[in-house]
Amino acid sequence: MTLSPAAELHVHIEGTLEPELIYELAERNGIDLPYADLDDLRARYEFDDLQSFLDLYYANMQVLVTAQDFTDLALAYLHRAAQANVVRAELFFDPQAHLVRGVELSTVMEGLGAAIKRSPSETGVEAALIACFLRDRPPAEAVEVLSELIAMGAPIIGIGLDSAERDYPPRLFKEVFDLAAEHGLHRVAHAGEEGPADYIREALDVLGVERVDHGVRCLEDPDLVERLVRDQVPLTVCPLSNVRLKGVARMEEHPLKRMLELGLNVSIHSDDPAYFGGYLDDNVTAVRDALGLTPEDLETLAANSLASAFR
Repeated sequence: MTLSPAAELHVHIEGTLEPELIYELAERNGIDLPYADLDDLRARYEFDDLQSFLDLYYANMQVLVTAQDFTDLALAYLHRAAQANVVRAELFFDPQAHLVRGVELSTVMEGLGAAIKRSPSETGVEAALIACFLRDRPPAEAVEVLSELIAMGAPIIGIGLDSAERDYPPRLFKEVFDLAAEHGLHRVAHAGEEGPADYIREALDVLGVERVDHGVRCLEDPDLVERLVRDQVPLTVCPLSNVRLKGVARMEEHPLKRMLELGLNVSIHSDDPAYFGGYLDDNVTAVRDALGLTPEDLETLAANSLASAFR
């Protein structure tokens, strides 16, 4: 299947860390991994929920140490994205997850910054960076980190909010989103994945987000759906992720087709493709086959992604 050109708007660069690269970077950096071999590591990619995924996700980040590691990680993803006809990629990264490991912010930005500069000529993909803040870290820490990113002139186009959603409502992070707005940065947030539909409303009203990441639980609130349709708020949906994390029992039950039918501005993305079984093209194929999406549906989804990009 030849895919229409699309934008990848919901992908965590740390979530593109494939097992083979984990081993390669571990050897480069002299890190002993707690796995018997590659097969043992791959066998752990079965998750009961979001938290069980996050435990492995953060553990594997230990191999990212130098600026070159971050460059190699991002370029590996961007080369793979080009194969899926991605022409624009807005990459999420988690600065706090590296700071708490003792990796300097300047190292992260040097590495990722080099990748986005090189990407257009080396991969054909135009790339940008969005700094995401961890819900389960103190909100004041997010403000400190964003302030540091701003002071250093980091090459970011916006901020986001991710990690464990349950029990961490968007309103806790109003201050950092206000700071981002003051500096002209775009704002997005994960909402309505594990958290309730009201988290989506709160992300819009309190944080002033321009896109909602996931947002699938909006269907539980007809008034919210009406608002999202009226305002054409982009919802960046990640089907394989939803199924692998047990948010949706099986792909045939995914709400994406219903969301399209209602006129919601939905698009397809890969979230953490190394962990959830596929990149953008894999997600598109999975929902096409399971939900019987038409070529026109797929064209709409791709067009929605391009229209929702920050450029």
